[in-house]
Amino acid sequence: LRLRIPPPIWLLVFGTLMWTLDRMAPIAGQLQPPLNRAGWLLVVVGAAIIATAMLQFRRAHTTVNPLAPSKASALVSTGIFGYSRNPMYLGLAVALSGWALVLGSLSPWVALPLFVLVITRLQIEPEEAALTTLFGATYTDYCGRVGRWFGRKD
Repeated sequence: LRLRIPPPIWLLVFGTLMWTLDRMAPIAGQLQPPLNRAGWLLVVVGAAIIATAMLQFRRAHTTVNPLAPSKASALVSTGIFGYSRNPMYLGLAVALSGWALVLGSLSPWVALPLFVLVITRLQIEPEEAALTTLFGATYTDYCGRVGRWFGRKD
């Protein structure tokens, strides 16, 4: 697959879908203020995860461009990348979870698994193929130790 849509665009698309679902087809009770405002904390946590991962890429002098994984000059596997092979996408998912809480009904949560599926298929899998080509056994060993979304395997 060719990478064409930047992940921040997917964030906006799914955030808008969540908002639309909440407004047009709210499911179950609403999480009312001030309780729903706790969702903003998750949005901030998601942004912090993304910022941490981007900082690690910058320190390693490798590309942060999600549309050009073949231009990676270093495999980052420590720090936050020791817990998730894709912390930037994890951060987007955490931020969307916070947005779902802010919106308050259950209907926005329908979009979250779809976001994970789309990002996995259209972004992560092509990146994994490019990184396997670039870094070979070093990358496949890393994949054996750290989960795609989250979790150490050793």
